[in-house]
Amino acid sequence: MKKTIILLISILFLNVVSAQKYKVFSPKGDLELSISIGDEILYTVKKSGTTVLENNTLALKTSDRALGEKPKVKRSKTINANEERQPRVPLKFSTLKYQYKGVRIDFRGDYSVEFRVFNEGVAYRFITDLKGDIEVKAEDFTVNLAEEFTAHLQQTPSFKTSYEYPYSHIKTSEFTAGSNRSTLPVLLESDAVKVLISESDLTDYPAMFLNTEKPNTLSGDFPLYPLEFGDDGDRSVKILKKADFFAKTSGKRSFPWRYFLITTEDSDILTNTLTTKLAQPNALGDLEWLKPGQVSWEWWNGASPYHVDFKAGFNEETYEYFIDFASKFEIPYIIMDEGWAKSTTDPYTPNPNIDLFALIDYAKERDVKIVLWLTWLTVDKNFELFEKFNEWGIAGVKIDFMDRSDQWMVNYYERVAKEAAKHELFVDFHGSFKPAGLELKYPNIISYEGVLGLEQMERATPENSLYLPFIRNAVGPMDFTPGAMINMQPEIYYSRRPNSAGMGTRAYQMALFVVFESGLQMLADNPTNYYREEECTNFITDVPTTWDETVVLDAKIGEYVLVAKRKGDTWYTGGITNGKESEREFTVSLDFLNEGETYTMNSFEDGINAGRQAMDYKLNQASVDARDTITIKLVRNGGWAASFKR
Repeated sequence: MKKTIILLISILFLNVVSAQKYKVFSPKGDLELSISIGDEILYTVKKSGTTVLENNTLALKTSDRALGEKPKVKRSKTINANEERQPRVPLKFSTLKYQYKGVRIDFRGDYSVEFRVFNEGVAYRFITDLKGDIEVKAEDFTVNLAEEFTAHLQQTPSFKTSYEYPYSHIKTSEFTAGSNRSTLPVLLESDAVKVLISESDLTDYPAMFLNTEKPNTLSGDFPLYPLEFGDDGDRSVKILKKADFFAKTSGKRSFPWRYFLITTEDSDILTNTLTTKLAQPNALGDLEWLKPGQVSWEWWNGASPYHVDFKAGFNEETYEYFIDFASKFEIPYIIMDEGWAKSTTDPYTPNPNIDLFALIDYAKERDVKIVLWLTWLTVDKNFELFEKFNEWGIAGVKIDFMDRSDQWMVNYYERVAKEAAKHELFVDFHGSFKPAGLELKYPNIISYEGVLGLEQMERATPENSLYLPFIRNAVGPMDFTPGAMINMQPEIYYSRRPNSAGMGTRAYQMALFVVFESGLQMLADNPTNYYREEECTNFITDVPTTWDETVVLDAKIGEYVLVAKRKGDTWYTGGITNGKESEREFTVSLDFLNEGETYTMNSFEDGINAGRQAMDYKLNQASVDARDTITIKLVRNGGWAASFKR
């Protein structure tokens, strides 16, 4: 018995001594990553000396091996990067600084794990050098939180999801095993620190969901690979059989990055660019034909102009009206949504009430291009449509109802992006998962929905939407479809097409064009309403969809956002708030403006009665410079939007 005890102590001591340890600090030095290699790979993250994530584990299990279990280190290499890149569709900054430190650890068994530590956060990925194809059966992504957080997450009962659920707000100490499946990204908030969890460089692999095993712990969850499909209408399929693995992929590859944005400041979440920095670079070149911009959309308002001398609807005269509207306000695109084609399953035969080719010519004469809506299933069955649409003169496609993110569907996104780019078409994915880096590799993916947006009418509350800049939009472009000109406070809200309305004040809706980021930004409302509200429309259509610089003036998660964004020499500001306070007041410095320059500020503010009558707003004009401060008042569910021009 005594010998046995001595032997056990010796084994334990040997394991402790033989554990290999690594430390990596962020370039600024306030983020510390500690890695310990023993019987498993453990990592701990500290922010300014305080532990945030503690002894997290990672592993990858294939059909014949477990990568990360009893790992044996062969070698390690430190990494330092300090460079600049220019994203093709810049949503926050036209130039990004790629600055990080890291380590790559190579293990016996032909695999590696690479860690990177940015000033914004920490990321890691697996890299394998295995022969042939491999089947991935499990991935250990276990996050142990060092304290209790409030988790802001989008829970879903199934892997089949359109990513359109409202956010839940749950104490992590109240997590129960298996009951909190969530889409990414997830935001964790405590008094001291905020952690945003997401992924990047997602390719040939399923999207990760998060689940829980016990309080204050999160774990990865993945949809299995579908093997057999059955009919399920015109825009979906039934999965009849699934594999016992969730990915079959090349054994020589790098796997998706798992990352943690870690900050003490809410405002840092709004300027983070980790998805971009961890994505593969542009694989398509200059793409001179690719033009981000705004688009007029007929579906939300039911294609229902009024005060006109034609029968409104999904017909040729109505689309000409939309084209004329887009031309007048220099909107580069209109979308023809469901109803443009005779059948949702036939992408080549237009609705008999529409001469599509005459409309394409009509639009071209007015410097407007057309975007066509399609179901993903119709696209999958007619991949030659990209070539045909290019011949017709179509600018892009809005592809809808994927509602899955298993490996098959993730690969579908990439197949679409490649084929569309080959024929100079951009893509807007609706019914989609969140951005995860593919839009950097294929910049013709100009936006994604994957959000509880304005088309959901009464479900699109400011209370929920105030979390979007900190969660969904923090990882990439978001097609929220703003721009309602009929505005109501939530307690009296009622909306039905054709008189679709938006919650929040008029100034709130206008500010969304500055606050929310999308390379393709829709104007959801009826052109007749925009004509009626021309001074608002002039401002909205002047707002860019790509940006050179972003400055956060003030922000609090789920409460309010105030940002300033620059395009060329012009600055725009947007502010939005929820309904928890009857009024909020901010004193804002204009020191983001160029020193020594005088600007004309045109600001749209909540009117004195906007807290009750949400359509009340006030337009002010003033001459300002960088030395000035201004007072911004937001009523409940209110907004503030301004331009600063020299």
